[in-house]
Amino acid sequence: MRATATRVAADPAKGHHYGMLRTLTGAPDLGGLRVDATAGRLLGARQVDSPNCDDRPPGQAPELLVVHGISLPPGEFGGPWIDALFSNTLPADEHPYFATLVGLRVSAHVLVRRDGSAVQYVPFQRRAWHAGASRWRGRERCNDFSIGIELEGTDAAPYEPAQYQALAWIIAELCRAYPTLAPEAVVGHSDVAPGRKSDPGIAFDWPLLRARLRYLLEVRPA
Repeated sequence: MRATATRVAADPAKGHHYGMLRTLTGAPDLGGLRVDATAGRLLGARQVDSPNCDDRPPGQAPELLVVHGISLPPGEFGGPWIDALFSNTLPADEHPYFATLVGLRVSAHVLVRRDGSAVQYVPFQRRAWHAGASRWRGRERCNDFSIGIELEGTDAAPYEPAQYQALAWIIAELCRAYPTLAPEAVVGHSDVAPGRKSDPGIAFDWPLLRARLRYLLEVRPA
């Protein structure tokens, strides 16, 4: 279901996106999405456990949030294929592209689908295999200290309003649950692996996400 923005009076101090932040008609019901920091679970999300994870370094808390984009097959949305990829059950003969992924072992902590629904694959206190060779502010191996969130989409196609709503909500919940996280430490895969990765791509509206996070964490704190 495609969401339609309901505008309210703009506040120049909060940026030009603020007028569409407070209510999105048709947006997903996000009230049930809560982070259980002890269990590392996003309550209210569909749970699909991925084997592609391991322990973080001792004492390492999440300090970075990495936003990705994914579609399987490329440019197609829906279907069970992302779940299958992250659970190592993707059938190589189902699509020519899938044959190129044989043996790939990857995951993310959370996926946000086109309708804004969330799927969790890896508990937040564990290390998901999402960033690969990566670097942030001089630190290598971003998987060690990051949480990876996939958006179902492509670099060039606009993401859905419901996805921005859900993504901002989840990030805000994570920032509340883990004091080591902050909205300033939200980056794209392309930021930690420049030249190797381009997602979430040119279509991703970073100002909208930043404005939505400001609204959730500062204007409308929990």
